[in-house]
Amino acid sequence: MKPDLEDALAVVDTGNWKQIPLEYGHETLEIAVPRDSVEISMGSVPIIHNWQEEIDKAFSNPIGSPKLEEIIRNKGKRPRDMTASVTVSDITRPVPYKGDRGILGPILRTLESHGLRRENITIIVGTGMHRASTHAEKVQMYGEEIVEQFTILDHDSENKDLLISIGKTKRDTEVYVNKDFSCADLKIATGLVESHFMAGVSGGRKAVCPGLVDVKTIQTFHGPYYLEDPNATNLSLKGNPCHEEALEVARTVGVDFIVNVTLDKDMHLTGVFAGDLVKAHMEAFEMIKAYAKITLERQFDIVLTHGGYVGRDHYQTAKAGVGAIPAVKKGGVIIIAANNRDVEPIGSINYKTLCHLLKLQGPDGFLDLLRHPRWRFTKDQWEPEVWGRPLRIVGEEGLIYCSGEIPEQDCAILPGTSGHEFLMAELQGRSNVERAQAMVQNALIYSMYQVRKRNIEPSVYYIREGPYAVPVFRKSAP
Repeated sequence: MKPDLEDALAVVDTGNWKQIPLEYGHETLEIAVPRDSVEISMGSVPIIHNWQEEIDKAFSNPIGSPKLEEIIRNKGKRPRDMTASVTVSDITRPVPYKGDRGILGPILRTLESHGLRRENITIIVGTGMHRASTHAEKVQMYGEEIVEQFTILDHDSENKDLLISIGKTKRDTEVYVNKDFSCADLKIATGLVESHFMAGVSGGRKAVCPGLVDVKTIQTFHGPYYLEDPNATNLSLKGNPCHEEALEVARTVGVDFIVNVTLDKDMHLTGVFAGDLVKAHMEAFEMIKAYAKITLERQFDIVLTHGGYVGRDHYQTAKAGVGAIPAVKKGGVIIIAANNRDVEPIGSINYKTLCHLLKLQGPDGFLDLLRHPRWRFTKDQWEPEVWGRPLRIVGEEGLIYCSGEIPEQDCAILPGTSGHEFLMAELQGRSNVERAQAMVQNALIYSMYQVRKRNIEPSVYYIREGPYAVPVFRKSAP
């Protein structure tokens, strides 16, 4: 426990504070914040109530592309002899795949109704370098009926027998792609379009790169040359090396058709975008940009955010830390609540080791190591690298990470300050949610106390949608 936490709790008067809901996975934390705190939220967008009708409409009126059945006819091959591959997202993305409100069933029914045999259709989980999906996760994502009746494979970026070369990109990256997808007669990519802290926006080409490529390509795609580029950030496509490389790879592979969706802050469907790899994806991007981007006229002393659905582990929650950067003052505080409910709440052993290295060396020292000619690229090194972005702004003390799922002893290797340092002894045996709520609440009170010690009345900013909203600080003209 922080040595002066009790002083902070005694001195800071919270009697006039207001309550706000803070998303914590599938739970909600009730946090008291100062009454003048600024709560920002993504713009409103009409939600779709009749999901099936909207999905059917998207298939009937594809963007920049013939209908899927026309693409099948134009292949010049008997449909019963054709192979088809459909790449899908893993459990880390809330894509609506299953049931009557899902996009996967209509794709598969269209293929079968136009002559493709079920045994020639393969569903490939585009894991990139994530772990393979469990059977339970597949059922949760795609539905029991599809799991039982179709072949579903997890991509393995390190299994050379499952990969095939597609040559080199303009940036001289030699790329290998999942053989089952690349060699299929018909290639369909699916996914969710949302802001992305490296590629600008998810969906579209990302289903192939990094979703279905080899480990070395992912290493290049996630290397310092790409990630330290100022254009490799949220809602930025022009000049973004991650976007440009991924798009070139997907075009070379030859994606025939995409089906992407957009969701609002409460995971309601807001759009279905089917058709051409580039044109359909760009329409989704423009829609996301219109309501996810939030322009700020000032920055704040304390920023409160959360990991959202994607924050299943510490690895994925880096998105929330990076997303908060434009809203916080230099030397301020970022408080992150994250329900790290994955079977590995931090991440892989490589990731844990690299986080510890980041903790020991600091963000600049860690980056120097990655750039050293003798550094050997290590799986998952890119997420500790991007954790360095908020650390450069707020420092170790200013990045407070609150997760009830990560044991206190494991937090010692993670960048920033552990939420466990804000727990009173009597709360240690409580539920994960109760402890997380206490961590966040006490961290906020403590941060208020520390800022006031500098004779500053703290300004507090709450990002309702966590990693999905994109604050952008617009500096005033001199």
